[in-house]
Amino acid sequence: MTMRPGRLKSYILVGIQFSALLVLAGTGPWLARHPILLTMEVAALALAAWAILTMRIRHLNVLPDVRQGSHLVREGPYRWIRHPMYAAILLGALALVLDTPTPLRWVVYAVLAVDLLVKLHYEERLLAAAFPAYRTYQETSKRLIPFIY
Repeated sequence: MTMRPGRLKSYILVGIQFSALLVLAGTGPWLARHPILLTMEVAALALAAWAILTMRIRHLNVLPDVRQGSHLVREGPYRWIRHPMYAAILLGALALVLDTPTPLRWVVYAVLAVDLLVKLHYEERLLAAAFPAYRTYQETSKRLIPFIY
């Protein structure tokens, strides 16, 4: 059985994402020591939890592929940003890197950020193809940072 090229791209993007997160988890503490950075981590976890609860956990998909029977979610954090899970990952990982900065951790964070941006753009193409209303949704929301980007 052969894998279609798009599916392979999805697995590669997710593989890079989880590899980067594992390196960050393995090269420093999992909880930031500075109160502001710990607050960033908590905010990231809260955003992720809100996104998962809004979309329903049974619809959670780490791959950017659109599942059969999916629907476009525009409530909760999705009202303001289209990719709250990616935003949560980037915010939480940034807190960890800032708490224990090393050249390796900065490089890994950069790889994670680039990977998630590539994954985000790829996912948006798939969502636009699957949901005609996605183009309108893009005009009324930002990608990762409310009111900015």
